[in-house]
Amino acid sequence: MSRKIVSIVGGKDATGTVTYASTNPARTGDVVAQVGLADADTFAAACRTAKEAQREWARVPAPVRGRVIASIGRLVEANAERLAHLVTEEIGKPYAEALGEVREIVDTCDFFLGEGRRLYGQTVPSEMPDKNLFTFRNPIGVAAVITAGNFPVAVPSWYLVPALLCGNAVVWKPAEYAAASAHAMFQLFVAAGLPDGVLNVVFADGAETFRGLELALGEGTVQKVGFTGSSEVGRKVGELTGRHLQSACLELGGKNPMVIMPDADLDLAVEGALFSGFGTAGQRCTSLGTVIVHESVHDRFVERFAQAVREAKIGDPEGDVLAGPLLDQKFADRYEEYLAWIQPHHTVVSGNIGRISKDSPRHDFTGDEGLYYHPVVVDGVRPTDRLFLEETFGPIVGVTTFQSLDEAIELANLPGYGLSSSIYTTDPRHAFRFREGISAGMVSVNNSTSGAEAHLPFGGNGKSGNGSRQSGMWVLDQFTRWQAMNWDHSGRLQKAQMDVADITPDMGFRL
Repeated sequence: MSRKIVSIVGGKDATGTVTYASTNPARTGDVVAQVGLADADTFAAACRTAKEAQREWARVPAPVRGRVIASIGRLVEANAERLAHLVTEEIGKPYAEALGEVREIVDTCDFFLGEGRRLYGQTVPSEMPDKNLFTFRNPIGVAAVITAGNFPVAVPSWYLVPALLCGNAVVWKPAEYAAASAHAMFQLFVAAGLPDGVLNVVFADGAETFRGLELALGEGTVQKVGFTGSSEVGRKVGELTGRHLQSACLELGGKNPMVIMPDADLDLAVEGALFSGFGTAGQRCTSLGTVIVHESVHDRFVERFAQAVREAKIGDPEGDVLAGPLLDQKFADRYEEYLAWIQPHHTVVSGNIGRISKDSPRHDFTGDEGLYYHPVVVDGVRPTDRLFLEETFGPIVGVTTFQSLDEAIELANLPGYGLSSSIYTTDPRHAFRFREGISAGMVSVNNSTSGAEAHLPFGGNGKSGNGSRQSGMWVLDQFTRWQAMNWDHSGRLQKAQMDVADITPDMGFRL
């Protein structure tokens, strides 16, 4: 039987206005959850509820909030396998990857549980006597967090854990097609002892969410927006928050390049390209977009890469496979559009394209009525092609060539995204020159474009984001605001830049 879930605001169920069926993309006839979708008014009401709850939550000492984060980590760890299986069932992510995703929540909690004792400010010397200066980190208030479903539990933890630790309340809007996974994660967070209203989950479609966010920003009940999703929607969220003089933490799409130098270990590069291009069926924001390979090793690399792709196992995500199905029907429909971008000057070197079926099987696998697609490698991609310039969210990777490292860097930056990047080389000079020239927020050397760790800053530039960073200590600046305090105990008014002792040097002195 499928689950029936609704939004939870202030610890109470909030009934939906319409019902959405979250289905298993590996077997599209299986309904994982019937989800009651809320409207804009419910979202705005949740933000008002969060505002009231945040005041008391902020008064809880930060080390105590840290212990709540520790409890969340232990609860997730104890329920890791069940949560991972649910993720696999709902979005078709291979179980090994889903288990790794759940582990990332634990890692995030393990990092932040101690930050409750390290939300440091500073004691700063004053330019005047009998005066002390201080700085403090204060919680921002209410964070509205909107996340995608390709990482339905790991990426939300990057927002929720530090936001809650810092004393904020959160209204979280997950992707509808990953609602069951989000609801289970919400239950684990609440079981750690969060007071009602500090964390609220609202299931809604994009239009109602945007309208609800607009209402909440107008009412002054939201002080930070965290958004993970497409660049197109990210622009709209950024514009909306800017109109209300608030800031957004935007983690958007990517067209992530991998540069293969002449001195690269080609077998290692193929392994990295295979995982980053086709793991999670190419549906990561850090998935490989284009391989930029030196012309001297192009033929050898493409031959090995194509063979590896042809041999890779696609199938039941509960099994030992490189990739399972696409996330949801809407992503399958969009992926079909990307396949139409293949032009006569391109060469598909990986075999069949399109949906895996009885008429177009992959080895002995016929798709089992799931949203399974053949992985595609397109050689001969040009810098003017849509396949080169635009994000293709799905199992398709382009290949192009270069002659010099400067040309490779120029090609890598050309699409205007700036999330993740990779270079394969055995020469440190190449690695550091690439690091200096690439616009991406993340750089891998002899590793894939995917695979962020919980204690490093995660985020992009350009079309990939607005320079904000998630994860590690850097995300604290997203969920706190610095407050300066001066305390004058001199007993008189001392005016900065005016009542300052002046020690006069003899500037004419010479030896």
